[in-house]
Amino acid sequence: MGTGTSRNADGGLHGGEEREESLDQAGGQLYVSLKMENYKKKGDLIPHIYGSVPLVGSWDSTKALSMERESASMWELSFVVPPNHETLDFKFLLKPKHGYMPCIVEEGPNRLLTGGTLQGDARHARLALFKLDNEEVLEYRVFIKADRVSPFDLAASWRAYQDNLRPSTVRGIPDVSINAAPETGHENGSSASLELDLEHYVVPAPSTSANSGLVYAANLAENPRSLTSSGVSGDRPATRKEMEFIIPDPSKVYSGSGMVESKSVGTFSPLQKQDSHRGLFVDRGVGSPRLVKSSSSSTFSFDLKLDSKNKNSMPAAAGAVAAAAVADQMLGPKEDRHLAIVLVGLPARGKTFTAVKLTRYLRWLGHDTKHFNVGKYRRLKHGTNQSADFFRADNPEGMEARNEVAALAMDDMIAWMQEGGQVGIFDATNSSRSRRNMLMKMAEGRCKIIFLETICNDERIIERNIRLKIQQSPDYAEEPDFEAGLQDFTTRLANYEKVYEPVDEGSYIKMIDMASGHGGQIQVNNISGYLPGRIVFFLVNTHLTPRPILLTRHGESRDNVRGRIGGDSVLSDTGEIYMKKLANFVEKRLKSERTASIWTSTLQRTILTASPIVGFPKIQWRALDEINAGVCDGMTYEEIKKNMPEEYESRKKDKLRYRYPRGESYLDVIQRLEPVIIELERQRAPVVVISHQAVLRALYAYFADRPLKEIPHIEVPLHTIIEIQMGVTGVQEKRYKLMD
Repeated sequence: MGTGTSRNADGGLHGGEEREESLDQAGGQLYVSLKMENYKKKGDLIPHIYGSVPLVGSWDSTKALSMERESASMWELSFVVPPNHETLDFKFLLKPKHGYMPCIVEEGPNRLLTGGTLQGDARHARLALFKLDNEEVLEYRVFIKADRVSPFDLAASWRAYQDNLRPSTVRGIPDVSINAAPETGHENGSSASLELDLEHYVVPAPSTSANSGLVYAANLAENPRSLTSSGVSGDRPATRKEMEFIIPDPSKVYSGSGMVESKSVGTFSPLQKQDSHRGLFVDRGVGSPRLVKSSSSSTFSFDLKLDSKNKNSMPAAAGAVAAAAVADQMLGPKEDRHLAIVLVGLPARGKTFTAVKLTRYLRWLGHDTKHFNVGKYRRLKHGTNQSADFFRADNPEGMEARNEVAALAMDDMIAWMQEGGQVGIFDATNSSRSRRNMLMKMAEGRCKIIFLETICNDERIIERNIRLKIQQSPDYAEEPDFEAGLQDFTTRLANYEKVYEPVDEGSYIKMIDMASGHGGQIQVNNISGYLPGRIVFFLVNTHLTPRPILLTRHGESRDNVRGRIGGDSVLSDTGEIYMKKLANFVEKRLKSERTASIWTSTLQRTILTASPIVGFPKIQWRALDEINAGVCDGMTYEEIKKNMPEEYESRKKDKLRYRYPRGESYLDVIQRLEPVIIELERQRAPVVVISHQAVLRALYAYFADRPLKEIPHIEVPLHTIIEIQMGVTGVQEKRYKLMD
């Protein structure tokens, strides 16, 4: 209340009298807020206030002041009075929407507000009781608050009111909330109704959409370099001569320096020293760089040069990733500047699925990452018609052929790393210790190897994976008989099981029964460094449970209409129609998914868009707020071009890295969205994300595996829902356009 104590700038407390005196001298006012939680309102009764003349209406019920709906279950009325105001006596009143029904006045004595303090019984201060004609008593919680505000705050509030025509209607809503169930007979209005069949609103997805689930995952991996260097057509397998490679002797047990734990595992090449590191460039994005000069520096350095042999060694990243890159380059061993994640596991254990997800995650974070699938190399060199006998451990020709393509893939990966590649994902069974020794020997002094072993003991998941393998793998594309293919693959699997040796050497991560999302174990050994730590954290939170993720922008805002960026304006009339259509869509699409949740930013245009959706928890994420435009917030692009031409041109040249003055870049947005991605991966139920254009571009790029440079140009139109379906077959996309 107004006479309570408050905390000053340095954290101390000072008394109400001192505060009251200073506010009086500054011409302070009392801002009074009256709220009623009205989640089970009967019929068309609207909460009103009536009482003292002229501050809160009149004791004449026909002149009572209507409260405004702040949310689906909260009504509010606020006003300003002088600190030395006369005592306000008032009551809550339920007034029918139509005049032919009587008003219902709350029970009990009048409420008295004196000097910003509510008088009387504490319980009466928190509850409003209304007795109906049938003796039924309605009980609603009420919130009465009076805060002292300065004239400057009042002026700012009035300015915001003028800009947006009405004040914010969402402040005070908790970060996590859930609306009551919809009232019977509730109708959003004909303008917001949808067709019964949601397929009516489906529109074609872009050609570069997130439909990786329609393609066999291994086919998305890198092609053997010898196909391009030798001019071999992709229509036929390469010959043995064209893919000839000398294989290291796998019988020699590897005991190189790579077994020693490094203090910092990174993925980057050395920084070239310039003038003993005098004058460091501090990146603020593309436009208007800030420079920091050390005490011993006589000149500024405008660039941070990379090793000439590794031009791509720094990640396209900001924040923690960039900081870790610099630290690992300066402190880590040479071979640790490149990281090889070597998959280990029996067939049908989800290795390729894990490799694809990990590749997509690391690329999105800004690390140059490639997926090398040994099975793809084998098929391109030896064809797809290899029977289970080819995979027997006692078949010397088969063993030689498989080790040869594994060595070829490893050599390609290391060559790519020497040209600047950062993280290679080496996808094969690698089920014997001799094979892994061969790979470590090849990597010695060139890259850091971490083995990633996937172990699954759930027979249902294994059977499902086997069936998907028969249906999708090119190995069985020419086998018309499913049962024959199933028998062959089962025999192949048995051949691997006979000689399988679990990983117990070097640095490794073991994922044990993690695929279902119901617990499981993850074991790590000899793992250190920022990036390996992020990889472990990511893997802990991934699973194969199918579920949809719905991405949509907020309804059109008034700033959208004006062409202004940023801001915190309310919805336009068109935006309010979409708000109702979206609620209708979510109700139809997720009617059987009662564990779904709604995620919004903390800006009112997303919260308002979500407000009509009922029955699902709503969670506000500050990480989902629109890109911070800094000093350009509230401006149009034409105004920026006219008043800040250098900033306009800098942004135009490189939208990915451009950082608004005192604001953010797209790379900054990606960094703050990483916890959102991790949580989306961890969720086992559907999620509806209502956010903003720049944020949704970054989120969509993750699922669609789009290059970072494309993110600022991805089309995310208003009033369109992008449904991302995640599951064992990969990522698939569908788009619904609810309004033109």
